[in-house]
Formats: sequence, C-alpha cells, structure tokens
Amino acid sequence: MPSSPPQSASALADVTASDAALRRFLHGLPGVDSVGLEARAAALGTRSIKTTAKAYAIDLAISMIDLTTLEGADTPGKVRALSAKGVTPDPTDRATPHVAAICVYPDMVGHAKAALGDSGVRVASVATAFPAGRAALPVKLADTKDAVAAGADEIDMVIDRGAFLAGRYLEVYEQIRAVKDACGAARLKVIFETGELSTYDNIRRVSWLAMLAGADFVKTSTGKVAVNATRPNTLLLMEAVRDFRRESGRQVGVKPAGGIRTSKDAITYLVMVNETLGEDWLSDHWFRFGASSLLNDLLMQRQKLRTGRYSGPDYVTVD
Repeated sequence: MPSSPPQSASALADVTASDAALRRFLHGLPGVDSVGLEARAAALGTRSIKTTAKAYAIDLAISMIDLTTLEGADTPGKVRALSAKGVTPDPTDRATPHVAAICVYPDMVGHAKAALGDSGVRVASVATAFPAGRAALPVKLADTKDAVAAGADEIDMVIDRGAFLAGRYLEVYEQIRAVKDACGAARLKVIFETGELSTYDNIRRVSWLAMLAGADFVKTSTGKVAVNATRPNTLLLMEAVRDFRRESGRQVGVKPAGGIRTSKDAITYLVMVNETLGEDWLSDHWFRFGASSLLNDLLMQRQKLRTGRYSGPDYVTVD
C-alpha cells in the first residue's frame, strides 16, 4: 500500500513556513486505501506465535507498558501502589521485567517519582487539558511545565481536535511546537484521539503534522472515548513513522492506547511492529502500550508458560 509523501526530505523544512504550505503538503499525502489497510491489519492479526517466541513476546510487551491510572478518584496511595506493581509486576518471579512507565495526572507525578526512585521505570504525565485538549495555550504550557517540574520524564499531550478538523493545521502545529519546547528534556507523546478524526486520511495527515512539529511519539487515543486504539489506526501510524524516518532521517515512536486488554491483543500489535517497522522499533524506547488492565493478563499468561498452570485472576492484584 503506497504511503510515501510526495515531497523530498529537503522540502520538509519549508512545508511549515505558512498555513498554505502546510495545507498543500498534508493534502498532498497519498490517500489511504482503507480496504487494503484493514485487510492487512486483519491478516497480521491471524499470525500464531508459540512457546519460546510467545514467552519472549510476553516479556517484551510487559516492558513496553505505560501502566496508567487517569481517574478523578486517584490518590497518592493508589499511585504508590501502582508504581510498586510497575517495578515488581510479579513478586513471585523477580525475573519478570518492569514496565516502561507509570502514567498519571500532573498532580500525581511527584508521588510516582518518589515511589519509583532509581528503579528505571519512567514517569509519564498527561497534560494540555487532557483529555479534551480544549484550553488556551498558556494553560496547556503551564500544565506541561508543572508536570516536568514535578519530575515527569515524558509528557502525553492531546491535540485540539476541533482546530485540526476545522483545517487550522498551522495552529495545531504551533501548539505542538510550543509544548515540545516546554517539555525540556522530557519526551513528548502526541495524542490524536483517532476515533474522533473521522477518516484514515485525517489520521495520516495529523501523524505527519505532529512529527513535523517535533513529536517523539505518536499516540492513538486517550482511552476516554468510545473508539480508542484499533489495529488499522495503529498500523496507519506505524506506516507514517516508517515513511517519516525515510524522508527525514528521524525516528519517532508509536503508542496505541485504550482497549488493549489481553496478551493476544498485545502480541498481535508486536507482530505489526515487527512486520511493518522491523527490529528498530521493538523496544520500549520506540513502542509503548497505554494500558491499565493489560499487565494482569500478560502476568497470568506468563505464569502459565512458566509453571504449566493457569492461576486465574486472583493471581494478580486488581488496580
């Protein structure tokens, strides 16, 4: 399925010079073959992985999880407990890898940072008026700076979908650039809320827009709407980051989030990464799962492979 942009790498520096130039570039991207995209995503979902490869995939998936709690009722105690679970997912088997990050609201960053210490688990914070993204830019920047000052290693921002859908592409680009600058050394994940973007063409366009603006990751969704991560939407993001690296020389990560709950789901996404992007993206530095319940299923499947017994849901904690 062709998905390369219609311009050379040397032109990328000029496409954001004006709203008209950015519009020409984004609308000049090849249209998405929706039938082909969905057929390929479905075909990749039928791959079977057994025994040793499955054990490797489960451990890899655990190491790629942004273990998330984003509820109004979050407390410091809940965040500390989730952080402990992220560091030691299975206390009965210390060989279990830790997760990639704990993802929380900005006011919980300090609690997560203190609980994680030098474990190697990062702190990710949503920001920019999550989940709607409807706030003035100074508010979004203050939200971001507060999270970074509290110790966030990564920022998950949401775009203004209303501005994007109204065609105000340069406005969205400039907001992402401003948030990226506010992140300092923290890596920036840009959330599109793909379920609200209506078309595959819009998802391709917003992916390029975010990467041109400096995104370190492109992310499907907040997990707060009816349609979150899907295989076709995530495959489209993978194709976009692949093509962007070919054109720009810069690698960008991918994070599907929301609705990924089982080991089978996670392994399917890893197959997609391997088949579409290759080994360069098969690490927690370049691929993440945004999830809350996925870890429990991975731990149960891992325990079954290790012992031959399936312990059931009481083997893991209920977060």
